[in-house]
Amino acid sequence: MPFTLATWNINSVRLREAQVTRLLGEETPDILCLQEIKSPVDKMPLEAFRALGYTHVVARGQKGYNGVAILSKLPIEDAGDRDYAALGHARHVAARLENGVVIHNFYVPAGGDIPDREQNIKFGQKLDFLTEMRDVFAEEKPQKSILVGDLNIAPREDDVWDHKKLLKIVSHTPVEVNHLTDVMEAGGWADVTRQDIPSGKLYSWWSYRSPDWDAADKGRRLDHIWATGDIRASAHSSRILRATRGWEQPSDHVPVFATFDL
Repeated sequence: MPFTLATWNINSVRLREAQVTRLLGEETPDILCLQEIKSPVDKMPLEAFRALGYTHVVARGQKGYNGVAILSKLPIEDAGDRDYAALGHARHVAARLENGVVIHNFYVPAGGDIPDREQNIKFGQKLDFLTEMRDVFAEEKPQKSILVGDLNIAPREDDVWDHKKLLKIVSHTPVEVNHLTDVMEAGGWADVTRQDIPSGKLYSWWSYRSPDWDAADKGRRLDHIWATGDIRASAHSSRILRATRGWEQPSDHVPVFATFDL
């Protein structure tokens, strides 16, 4: 069963309902995973998504912050969630397809501005979140699973606009990259995007602070699609839809796509 999946930090699903419906109408992924929906589930514009064929929804929301949702044309069932690092945040939800594939949708904490857990509690929370992800996957090795989301880390040198300048900037510090690598290794995860696009600069986020994001092109690849080793070979056609960053009232993130034949 081939299906196309996309992941997108939408930065408020209610504020950007038009952008989501445009993406669903133009790109028609079978599954769209959203992060930072910033809405209780019952306040999401679900009718607009259902009208486009996305009749299946598994989500965890909260008022004004965080929140993750999986919209699907294909039947899915709720596969639970976990409160990583005991933050009380809606940052993880999982859904299971009829073929048994489990999709994990994550929104890892950004981590604040100072890469020091002693000076910045948010950075410590981010590292603790990642450590618990590692431990959960090590304890129960995932199989036939896909992990997507805004992981808020650009791990590779070519995932950022300037490796040396960002080594002390949250999202690209060695300690964060090491934590993310530990998560990948614990779960036997493969980076599907880089499996398909193995080299070259690749970004999924550009700051709102940049007056001309496109010309400056100071991006980072913070949004990811992973697959477990048993299904990694079925993934292909990865792409990042950079154009959405130029849409009216855009999110600062853009969608990442991959197709699976399972």
